[in-house]
Amino acid sequence: MRHGKKHNHLGRKTAHRKAMLANMACSLIEHKRINTTVAKAKALRVFVEPLITKSKSDTTHNRRVVFSYLRDKYAVTELFREVSVKVADRPGGYVRIIKLGNRQGDNAPMAMVELVDYNEIYNPKGKQAKKSTRRSRRGGSKTEATAQVEETSTEQKSEE
Repeated sequence: MRHGKKHNHLGRKTAHRKAMLANMACSLIEHKRINTTVAKAKALRVFVEPLITKSKSDTTHNRRVVFSYLRDKYAVTELFREVSVKVADRPGGYVRIIKLGNRQGDNAPMAMVELVDYNEIYNPKGKQAKKSTRRSRRGGSKTEATAQVEETSTEQKSEE
Protein backbone atom coordinates (compact mmCIF):
# COMPACT_ATOMS: atom_id res chain seq x y z
CA MET A 1 0.00 0.00 0.00
CA ARG A 2 1.20 3.52 -0.67
CA HIS A 3 -0.26 5.36 2.30
CA GLY A 4 1.62 8.58 3.03
CA LYS A 5 4.06 8.28 0.13
CA LYS A 6 4.17 11.81 -1.24
CA HIS A 7 6.58 11.70 -4.19
CA ASN A 8 7.60 9.40 -7.00
CA HIS A 9 11.00 7.78 -6.42
CA LEU A 10 11.50 7.31 -10.19
CA GLY A 11 13.40 4.06 -9.63
CA ARG A 12 16.43 5.85 -8.19
CA LYS A 13 18.17 6.33 -4.88
CA THR A 14 17.71 9.66 -3.12
CA ALA A 15 21.00 11.27 -4.17
CA HIS A 16 20.57 10.23 -7.80
CA ARG A 17 16.99 11.50 -7.89
CA LYS A 18 17.89 14.87 -6.34
CA ALA A 19 20.82 15.34 -8.73
CA MET A 20 18.66 14.43 -11.73
CA LEU A 21 15.87 16.84 -10.72
CA ALA A 22 18.41 19.62 -10.07
CA ASN A 23 19.94 19.11 -13.54
CA MET A 24 16.53 19.04 -15.19
CA ALA A 25 15.48 22.21 -13.33
CA CYS A 26 18.66 24.00 -14.45
CA SER A 27 18.00 22.95 -18.05
CA LEU A 28 14.40 24.13 -17.81
CA ILE A 29 15.47 27.52 -16.44
CA GLU A 30 18.16 27.89 -19.11
CA HIS A 31 16.21 26.69 -22.16
CA LYS A 32 12.65 27.50 -20.96
CA ARG A 33 11.41 24.18 -22.48
CA ILE A 34 12.61 20.57 -22.26
CA ASN A 35 11.37 17.14 -23.34
CA THR A 36 11.28 14.26 -20.87
CA THR A 37 9.05 11.42 -19.71
CA VAL A 38 5.68 12.18 -18.12
CA ALA A 39 6.70 10.79 -14.71
CA LYS A 40 9.87 12.90 -14.61
CA ALA A 41 7.92 15.94 -15.81
CA LYS A 42 5.43 15.64 -12.94
CA ALA A 43 8.26 15.20 -10.43
CA LEU A 44 10.07 18.20 -11.94
CA ARG A 45 7.01 20.43 -11.60
CA VAL A 46 6.78 19.64 -7.86
CA PHE A 47 10.53 20.33 -7.55
CA VAL A 48 10.81 23.60 -9.51
CA GLU A 49 7.61 25.52 -8.73
CA PRO A 50 8.51 26.28 -5.08
CA LEU A 51 11.92 27.51 -6.28
CA ILE A 52 10.27 29.91 -8.74
CA THR A 53 8.02 31.15 -5.95
CA LYS A 54 11.10 31.80 -3.79
CA SER A 55 12.73 33.73 -6.62
CA LYS A 56 9.96 36.35 -6.54
CA SER A 57 11.56 37.99 -3.49
CA ASP A 58 15.24 38.55 -4.20
CA THR A 59 16.93 38.20 -0.84
CA THR A 60 20.26 36.64 0.04
CA HIS A 61 18.52 33.96 2.06
CA ASN A 62 16.25 32.95 -0.83
CA ARG A 63 19.20 32.86 -3.23
CA ARG A 64 21.08 30.53 -0.88
CA VAL A 65 18.05 28.28 -0.41
CA VAL A 66 17.51 28.01 -4.18
CA PHE A 67 21.25 27.43 -4.73
CA SER A 68 21.17 24.53 -2.25
CA TYR A 69 18.61 22.83 -4.52
CA LEU A 70 19.98 23.74 -7.96
CA ARG A 71 23.75 23.81 -7.30
CA ASP A 72 24.34 25.97 -10.39
CA LYS A 73 24.99 29.67 -9.90
CA TYR A 74 24.22 30.57 -13.52
CA ALA A 75 20.78 28.98 -13.26
CA VAL A 76 20.16 30.79 -9.97
CA THR A 77 21.18 34.11 -11.56
CA GLU A 78 18.91 33.49 -14.56
CA LEU A 79 16.03 32.50 -12.28
CA PHE A 80 16.28 35.60 -10.08
CA ARG A 81 16.98 38.07 -12.92
CA GLU A 82 14.71 37.06 -15.80
CA VAL A 83 12.24 34.37 -14.80
CA SER A 84 11.13 36.02 -11.57
CA VAL A 85 10.37 39.27 -13.43
CA LYS A 86 8.10 37.45 -15.90
CA VAL A 87 6.18 35.52 -13.23
CA ALA A 88 5.93 38.38 -10.72
CA ASP A 89 2.14 38.76 -10.98
CA ARG A 90 1.30 35.07 -11.47
CA PRO A 91 0.03 33.38 -8.27
CA GLY A 92 1.36 29.93 -9.17
CA GLY A 93 1.27 27.40 -11.99
CA TYR A 94 4.56 28.45 -13.58
CA VAL A 95 5.15 25.16 -15.43
CA ARG A 96 3.05 23.59 -18.19
CA ILE A 97 3.25 19.88 -19.10
CA ILE A 98 2.14 18.92 -22.62
CA LYS A 99 1.99 15.22 -23.45
CA LEU A 100 3.69 14.32 -26.75
CA GLY A 101 2.94 10.63 -27.25
CA ASN A 102 5.18 7.62 -26.79
CA ARG A 103 8.94 7.33 -27.39
CA GLN A 104 10.01 5.25 -30.37
CA GLY A 105 12.50 2.98 -28.61
CA ASP A 106 10.78 1.85 -25.42
CA ASN A 107 7.23 3.23 -25.81
CA ALA A 108 7.64 5.48 -22.76
CA PRO A 109 5.07 8.31 -22.54
CA MET A 110 6.86 11.58 -23.33
CA ALA A 111 6.01 15.17 -22.37
CA MET A 112 7.25 18.68 -23.00
CA VAL A 113 7.79 20.80 -19.89
CA GLU A 114 7.84 24.56 -20.39
CA LEU A 115 7.69 27.76 -18.42
CA VAL A 116 4.22 29.20 -19.01
CA ASP A 117 5.20 32.85 -19.50
CA TYR A 118 7.78 32.06 -22.19
CA ASN A 119 5.39 30.48 -24.71
CA GLU A 120 4.38 33.02 -27.38
CA ILE A 121 1.83 30.68 -29.00
CA TYR A 122 -0.43 30.48 -25.95
CA ASN A 123 0.52 33.91 -24.67
CA PRO A 124 1.17 36.23 -27.67
CA LYS A 125 3.44 39.23 -27.06
CA GLY A 126 3.52 38.49 -23.32
CA LYS A 127 0.01 39.85 -22.82
CA GLN A 128 -2.35 37.83 -20.71
CA ALA A 129 -5.94 37.42 -21.75
CA LYS A 130 -8.14 39.53 -19.52
CA LYS A 131 -10.38 37.27 -17.50
CA SER A 132 -13.89 38.51 -16.96
CA THR A 133 -16.48 37.24 -14.58
CA ARG A 134 -19.89 36.38 -15.88
CA ARG A 135 -22.54 38.89 -14.93
CA SER A 136 -26.30 38.78 -15.14
CA ARG A 137 -28.08 39.58 -18.38
CA ARG A 138 -30.15 42.40 -16.88
CA GLY A 139 -28.10 45.39 -17.93
CA GLY A 140 -24.93 46.56 -16.31
CA SER A 141 -22.06 48.41 -17.89
CA LYS A 142 -21.64 48.37 -21.68
CA THR A 143 -18.44 47.26 -23.28
CA GLU A 144 -16.43 49.67 -25.40
CA ALA A 145 -17.30 47.93 -28.66
CA THR A 146 -21.05 48.10 -28.12
CA ALA A 147 -20.79 51.73 -27.00
CA GLN A 148 -18.91 52.65 -30.20
CA VAL A 149 -21.44 50.83 -32.39
CA GLU A 150 -24.31 52.66 -30.71
CA GLU A 151 -22.55 56.03 -31.13
CA THR A 152 -22.01 55.50 -34.85
CA SER A 153 -25.60 54.39 -35.36
CA THR A 154 -26.94 57.51 -33.58
CA GLU A 155 -24.64 59.74 -35.66
CA GLN A 156 -25.92 58.16 -38.89
CA LYS A 157 -29.54 58.71 -37.82
CA SER A 158 -28.89 62.36 -36.96
CA GLU A 159 -27.32 62.97 -40.38
CA GLU A 160 -30.41 61.69 -42.16
